[in-house]
Amino acid sequence: MSLMGRLFNVFATPGEVFDYVRGAAVSTANWLVPGLILIAVSWLGSWFLLSQDSIKQQVRDITDQAIEKQIEKAHMSEQQAEQTRTIGAKYGNIGTMVSVAVAPVIGGLVTPFWWGLILWLAGKGLKANFSYMKGVEVTGLAGMIGVLDSIVRMLLILMLGNLFASPSLALFVKQFDPQNPVHGLLAVVNIMTFWVLAARAIGLARLSGASFGKAAAWVFGIWVLLTGIMTGFGFAMKAIFAR
Repeated sequence: MSLMGRLFNVFATPGEVFDYVRGAAVSTANWLVPGLILIAVSWLGSWFLLSQDSIKQQVRDITDQAIEKQIEKAHMSEQQAEQTRTIGAKYGNIGTMVSVAVAPVIGGLVTPFWWGLILWLAGKGLKANFSYMKGVEVTGLAGMIGVLDSIVRMLLILMLGNLFASPSLALFVKQFDPQNPVHGLLAVVNIMTFWVLAARAIGLARLSGASFGKAAAWVFGIWVLLTGIMTGFGFAMKAIFAR
C-alpha cells in the first residue's frame, strides 16, 4: 500500500491500513506526513480566518472582555485601567499569533508520540507485543481525520461567523465563553473527535489482536479520564480566580 493510499484509506478502510502498518517496517512518513499536512492546513486556515474583519473583531472582543474582568477584579484606578488595556491589547494579539502558530505543531508532531505512548501502554494491558513506534504510526495516520476536522471547523466558522463553531455540542451555545469550563466540555463532545478515537481503537485492535470492543474500551476510557482531569482542573482554576 502506497503512502498516499494509507493517508486516504484511513478514512474508509482503517482496518486495512493498520493491518498493513502492523506487518510493514517502521515508516517515519506514517506520522510525519500527516503531521505536516495538519500544520500546513491549520496555518493556512488560521491565516485566512484572521484576515476576516468579523473574526478579528471577535478576537478583540474576547481580549477586551478578559481585560475588563481583570480590571474590575483588581479595582484599578482609571489610569491603571487604561495602561492595562493598552498592554493587554498588545500582548493579546501576540498571544493569539503564538497560539495559532504553536497549537498545530503540537497537534501534528507531539500528539502522535503522546497517543502512541497511550496505545503502547494499552497494548501492554491487552498483553500484546508491538513496538512503541507502531503506536505512533497508527496515531499519526489517524491524524488525517484531524486534518478533515480542521477543514470542517474552518468552514463552520466562515458560514456561521462564530470563531468557536465546531461539529460539537458547543454549536448549540449562542454565546460561547472560552473561560467557561461547561462550554469547554460541550466543545469536547465533538463527532470528529469520536471518529479519531474510533480510528485509534481500530489501530490498537489490529496491532494487539484484541477485539475492537476491548481496544475501544481502553482508548475511549483513557480519553474520558484525561478529559475529566482537564475539565476538573478548569473548574478548580475558575473557582480559585473567582475569589
